Amino acid sequence: MDALVLSHPEQHDRLARVCPEAVGAAVLAGDPCFDRMLAARPYRDRYRRALGVRGGQRLVVLNSTWNPSGFFGSGGRDVLPGLLPRLAAELPADDYRLAAVLHPNIWHGHGPGQLRAWLDRARRAGLTLIDPVRGWRQALLAADAVLGDFGAVSYYAAALGIPVLLAADGQDALDPEAPLAQFVRTAPRLDPFGPLPGQLDALLAGHRPHGGPAEYTSSAPGRSAALLRRCLYGLMELPEPPGPASLEPLPLPPYEPPLRTAPLAVRTRVRDDGEVVVERSTEVPYGAAGTVHLAVHEDTRDPGDLESAEVIWRDGPQDDPRLGGAERWTAEVLARHPHCRLAAYVTGPGECVVRIRHQGPLRLAAGPGADADPAAYASAVHAWTAAGRALPPDGSGLRVRVAGAAHPFSVRPYGG
Repeated sequence: MDALVLSHPEQHDRLARVCPEAVGAAVLAGDPCFDRMLAARPYRDRYRRALGVRGGQRLVVLNSTWNPSGFFGSGGRDVLPGLLPRLAAELPADDYRLAAVLHPNIWHGHGPGQLRAWLDRARRAGLTLIDPVRGWRQALLAADAVLGDFGAVSYYAAALGIPVLLAADGQDALDPEAPLAQFVRTAPRLDPFGPLPGQLDALLAGHRPHGGPAEYTSSAPGRSAALLRRCLYGLMELPEPPGPASLEPLPLPPYEPPLRTAPLAVRTRVRDDGEVVVERSTEVPYGAAGTVHLAVHEDTRDPGDLESAEVIWRDGPQDDPRLGGAERWTAEVLARHPHCRLAAYVTGPGECVVRIRHQGPLRLAAGPGADADPAAYASAVHAWTAAGRALPPDGSGLRVRVAGAAHPFSVRPYGG
């Protein structure tokens, strides 16, 4: 062995205790993976927008290493399978965005098809599976909280100052002297049977960055490219090329907003000031106040859901020839489903075309500073008109309240 690259002197000290014959090959060269994330931190908002995270939403990244005691394995306790339906039910869709980073060996060991099949229900409720090689760093930088285990992704998150809640600790798999083991011993724990919103609220409210991960991830933050180049050219006994050493920047991921095809129970409260409070989730909390309607994506797995839906929606290009355009599609949906009161065709991140039964099509568009899902605007219009309220004659004055903020939107005749 010519060189053994270490990221921190602490590793050098442990190496000297357990394998002193390897100390001569040890090279301190920082952590290039961590350095790429540090360099990309200014672009956090771009990564959030790439994942379709909206204003006021919290992005929760689920993370599992490939050890059987990891979050995905959970030591045979099946924590994750039981948790996923509750995440969709307890965390309102407009308040939270969910993504999962699973170790490449999980994908390789089970196969992409099997993994997607296991997580199909969660994906239809809005969970996004992140590319385990090219996209996990960007998702981590975009996260508000990480729900993970004792793997490197959780440790990187803590090093970046992101709140981490551990669902599996894997103490038996860790060197008790390693900084990772110390982090696992002190990090907040998930109660898999306790209410999830309260645990996330407490995590975020009480978060204090962990000093250990920030210190021990790298002893040379921002310098790994230069140190590694010096090491490699030294091994080849060649002079280093001129100019600074650099790392490939993290690419901007493709735009991948959530696609929720599972039926959503929409709880609404209409206020006299033109505001409609909307909360969407796969289940309505017991005893929750407000009026409830069912909103269903046209691509729902069970076509029977469409027969009981009051709002049916889909998204796509406004001029999609397969659907005949927004005006034709909304008319066809109402004709096909007698129980449906409003059809909504989402044409972009901030607008949709809706048709209320016995009325002409309308265009809903986000107002200044608004950043809500257009499908939430559609549910707000349904709740407003179902309560017997007339739409504003000038097209403005309505707001939808989601994720703790009010989002104004206009309502105008389609084509006007």
